[in-house]
Amino acid sequence: MNADLIITGASALTMDPQNPKAAAVAIADGRIIEVGTDNAVMAHAGPDTRIVKANGATLLPGFIEAHMHLFGGGASLKHLLLTGTKGFDAICEKVQAHAKAHPDAKVIYVQGVDYDMLDGQSFDRHILDRMIADRPLAFVAFDFHTMWANTRLLEDVGLLKGKQLGPGNEIVMGDDGLATGELREVEAFGPVDIYAGEQRSGLGLATGGEPDPAPTEQERARDKADIMAGLKWCARHGITSIHNMDGNLYTLDLLKEIEADGNLICRVKVPFHFKNFMGLEMLNKASMMHETYQGDWVNSGMVKCFCDGVMEGFTGYLVEDYADRPGYHGEPLFTEEQMTAMMVEADRRGLQIAVHSCGDGAVRQVLNGYEAAQKANGARDARHRVEHIELIQESDIARFKELGAIASMQPPHPPGAMDFPVEPAKTRIGPDRWHLAYAWRRMIDAGAHVVFSSDWPVARIDVLAGIHAALTWEPWEPHLPRQTVTLHEALAGYTIEGAYAEHAEDRKGLIKKGYLADFVLLSGDIEATPVTDIPGLTPVMTICGGKVTHETGN
Repeated sequence: MNADLIITGASALTMDPQNPKAAAVAIADGRIIEVGTDNAVMAHAGPDTRIVKANGATLLPGFIEAHMHLFGGGASLKHLLLTGTKGFDAICEKVQAHAKAHPDAKVIYVQGVDYDMLDGQSFDRHILDRMIADRPLAFVAFDFHTMWANTRLLEDVGLLKGKQLGPGNEIVMGDDGLATGELREVEAFGPVDIYAGEQRSGLGLATGGEPDPAPTEQERARDKADIMAGLKWCARHGITSIHNMDGNLYTLDLLKEIEADGNLICRVKVPFHFKNFMGLEMLNKASMMHETYQGDWVNSGMVKCFCDGVMEGFTGYLVEDYADRPGYHGEPLFTEEQMTAMMVEADRRGLQIAVHSCGDGAVRQVLNGYEAAQKANGARDARHRVEHIELIQESDIARFKELGAIASMQPPHPPGAMDFPVEPAKTRIGPDRWHLAYAWRRMIDAGAHVVFSSDWPVARIDVLAGIHAALTWEPWEPHLPRQTVTLHEALAGYTIEGAYAEHAEDRKGLIKKGYLADFVLLSGDIEATPVTDIPGLTPVMTICGGKVTHETGN
């Protein structure tokens, strides 16, 4: 059989324990038809075969981004990104320049904001007013769990005098009886996105519902363009599969339209987002989404929800009090009874479950729910997921293997590992718990399936930077255990473990004959590259379904 494309002269790391290394790969009709030596693979060359010479560079299975937000991430590419900027003057200069360049923006969005950009001083509306007072201005925390608004924006959306919200959400109020500008969690800042006309890209997170009123053709085209921008950004970084961690039917429908147009360049899993105000009957919609979308390019079959927020904003749910806020340990977004009832029913329907759980209290509540589902419905190969696990109790580590639960973790997230500042997370957690924070090593050693990702746009989508973080993150204090992983473990976390997490290890995540032709070719040999230089490597070619979706220079 003649190949459509052949890659030769590679240092292929197949992730296949039966055949861990190869020099060449041949693909045809979207599948791998040969893996092996240059000579063996070149036997499949025909007159129309494209031949790519890797020149010793690493060829890997396409990266699987196991936790990210495609629609919102694509939309965010239009906003100002402040990652790494420090001090009022530097921030103000960038914000004012961006505002000047976007005179028609209804809300000036600023993203990548960390909690300690002003050297210990907290953001509030008065600080934002000093930057821009006559136009609505919104600062969005890097974790997307906190927003700061200037006075003009608070007035325009009717939040200056506060508003009653559900558990785990807060409009922080000042001594003057007016909002300080700090808006914690999506119920608090959702009105800003609606006011700005950007709510559709965040609906899969905010409500899990559908756009109402239905988008106009112009709005629909703009939304597809945002998703396409996100897909191209993923392909540029070597990503071939996406586990989207928010969703609704609208997102699935747009992806199917993009697929029908021949423009879908990554495979995408989209969940149903279950919110704490929903009844169990809403799982009928999750089942319908699963039955409707089951392809290798667009599929559903997952229920996503949030158990808590983030520790930086005191919205993470802890077993014991915050170290810097005695008497307070956060609150879950669901009662344990609510969450367990949802999990039992979703599991009964054969749906996979993924729950945002940053604090150790949230992790425990979610594991308790998975255990209850097993007892109610019987054990099955469900591979339910716990997302983030930024803090865990010692006694809960072994439960992942016992329950068959997936530990979905993000190497870019530990403060100090990549772009996020050490404070305030280090202080919030406190020295008694530091050794149980971001415990990738402990989880792997305990036999858990650990899958890696970025949570883009929360963190940079750059997989190679994430791999570097997984290999090098230094503990906050010298006496603490290192949580770093090996290169092979890191690569597995972005490939075969991602495939396993979506029950697809029989067809992707490996470079193996018969598997889907999803690859990333790097600019060099990652095994021969000093660890410190790994972030300097880049994907020079991404192939998904046998088609080149990104190529350096194109």
